[in-house]
Amino acid sequence: MQIPEKLTQVLEKDGVVAIATLGQDGPHMVNTWNSYIRVTEDGRLLIPAGYMQVTEANVAFNDQVLVTLGSSKVAGLHGAGTGFLIKGTATFIASGPDFDVLKAKFAWARATLAISPDSITQTL
Repeated sequence: MQIPEKLTQVLEKDGVVAIATLGQDGPHMVNTWNSYIRVTEDGRLLIPAGYMQVTEANVAFNDQVLVTLGSSKVAGLHGAGTGFLIKGTATFIASGPDFDVLKAKFAWARATLAISPDSITQTL
């Protein structure tokens, strides 16, 4: 999936990312930072995972994820600030190129959370 230019701008700014998963014990959310996300050529989002054990267990149970992120520094639909809702599927990767690229930047990463977007909606 093609990543919208506006989302690329958001990823270059400070901001919090929320990742929602659903496991056997119900919904769970975890946060990371916009600046930690890398986008692959094929449009997947790669996120370093330090802890995220509940998220990993949930993804093993149900690979559907929701991600929200935004920045007040990027113009949106109605003025200053914009945000996005990403729906997709996720997997955890502990070896190979998608892991190595993040491990080189984030020494603390134990895995890479790779998200393949099914839809990307600008919400603000």
